[in-house]
Amino acid sequence: MSSLPLLTLMMVVPLVGAVVIALLPGGSAAYAKTIALGASLITLVLALVAWGQWDSAGARYQLAEVHSWIPQFGVSYALGVDGIALSLIVMAAILTPICLLAAWNDLGADECPRRVKSYFALMLVLLTFMVGVFAATDVFLFYVFFEAMLIPVYFLIGMFGGPRRQYAAMKFLLFSLVGGLIMLVGVIALYHYGPGGTDGFLMDKLIGNVGGSVEAGRWMFLAFFIAFAIKAPMWPVHTWLPDAATEARPATAVLLVGVLDKVGTFGMIRFCLTLFPEASQWATPVVIVLAVISVVYGALLAIGQTDMMRLIAFTSISHFGFIVLGIFAFTTTAGAGSALYMVNHGFATAGLFLLAGFLVARRGSKRIDDYGGWQRVTPVLAGTFLVVGLSSMALPGLSSFVSEFLVLVGTFSVNKAAAVVAGLGIVLAALYILFLYQRVFTGPKPSFAEGKAPLDLSWREKAVVIPIIASFLVLGFYPKPVLDLVNPAVKQTLHVVGATDPAPALNATGSAQ
Repeated sequence: MSSLPLLTLMMVVPLVGAVVIALLPGGSAAYAKTIALGASLITLVLALVAWGQWDSAGARYQLAEVHSWIPQFGVSYALGVDGIALSLIVMAAILTPICLLAAWNDLGADECPRRVKSYFALMLVLLTFMVGVFAATDVFLFYVFFEAMLIPVYFLIGMFGGPRRQYAAMKFLLFSLVGGLIMLVGVIALYHYGPGGTDGFLMDKLIGNVGGSVEAGRWMFLAFFIAFAIKAPMWPVHTWLPDAATEARPATAVLLVGVLDKVGTFGMIRFCLTLFPEASQWATPVVIVLAVISVVYGALLAIGQTDMMRLIAFTSISHFGFIVLGIFAFTTTAGAGSALYMVNHGFATAGLFLLAGFLVARRGSKRIDDYGGWQRVTPVLAGTFLVVGLSSMALPGLSSFVSEFLVLVGTFSVNKAAAVVAGLGIVLAALYILFLYQRVFTGPKPSFAEGKAPLDLSWREKAVVIPIIASFLVLGFYPKPVLDLVNPAVKQTLHVVGATDPAPALNATGSAQ
């Protein structure tokens, strides 16, 4: 165990920041923003310290903290991270201060200071729960964080979103609650069929020790998988996402789609695969089909959108299809690609949503047809949007290319048909990104009233975009640090599932092709 409870500190710091903001006097909106940014930066420093302490040859779950919580029900306060969890926590810790800086003026100077305080406090509470859900190594504790995340997101959408915010927030809540209640049945069954005892929900005790019949294991798998498929989101339980992402503030949409939705794919790896290996193999053919449908369906619907934010939301459905495809291909190459994809997609989605938000703030409209020729008046905004779009469509040299390449290569070695059909998603991605850029930024210079021409990116907005673009370049040319982090967890998971990489094909001379 680590002598310093880093994971707990990463939850306590933003939570204390949120409490301090809530206790500020009524007119202290400016202080609320500064406190929120400071707390998020301290959390980021702690996350980087945790990364520095990571040992690739160490135990499955490192930085571990285990304390008895509700022994009568086998529940422990147990935290720990494998490489995949740590990479997602670091990503969340990086994106949160970026989102706070991007949202600095979201509510406007004439907004009620109490609402400003609530907005930034909720963002910090959300950061606390995001760290907790990735760090929990007790299944019941994970479920608590899984459900608790709904509270700040519901209010961030319902209180601060667009005209249809209440509808979008309620739809998000209902879908998530249904998935959570189904998973709760699986959690209860897991304790019944597991080893039991005062720490019966600990992952270390459950892996390889979940008894019961084959049918019971499959039902428990389905209970967890349905909840994670809704969260991911996968077709056909994805319909809450376009509404939620469209109505939410851009910073909220980034944390929702870029981080929270990763709980779905992360949960598939940590719980579905490791706790129910036989059921995972049994369900693989259907899951692969659903993943491929998500890839193509999300891309096709993105092409036809007229709302900029809704378009970006549908692109994420397509990208999550790639991630799930790599997870259930059961090869180390595809698994590493999926884990890396979760990180890269978080940054790519952040860039798209935040830059689209900057556009909407200038034009006052989300409709793509209300733009055109903006490259001539906001060249820096246009250039950065193009780079972010190219990363989202997996241009070689940018981060998403490495992820998609690994997923497709790893999948092709075991399921050529699925890889080929999913490859169509790359072509469609080029269409929806380039069409979007063409309609918004190219064409004749638009006319504006005297003194009403939009300004290019400010220094604050450039400070938001620079680290995102830097992540594209760093992980595009040198993804090794993240791959070294996630590879041990991928290999351990495949070992538990009992999957092995296919042997390389041999040519006529007997050497590997």
